[in-house]
Amino acid sequence: MEGIIGIKPQVKRLSFTQRGKMDVHLADGRTIIVPLSWFPSIKKLALAQREQWYVMPEGLFSFDDCPEVFHVEQVLGKEEEYRYLKPKLAIA
Repeated sequence: MEGIIGIKPQVKRLSFTQRGKMDVHLADGRTIIVPLSWFPSIKKLALAQREQWYVMPEGLFSFDDCPEVFHVEQVLGKEEEYRYLKPKLAIA
């Protein structure tokens, strides 16, 4: 079987080289280009603010000046398929 089956998508880098678009570069070599209109809270950021992004574990990413956290599955159009991870509570 060929393709990307079984590969967990991980954000490696974000770029904004096209007006009104966000390029999401994945660790497996794919680049997904999405319209910023899909992400109004990112669209509201100035270009300099968009350059201040960071990646978190489990496919999450955000920006210094944005209160929202995004999941790579939102970029892939599968947001209903991923599960939010709940932190495990340590019992003493």
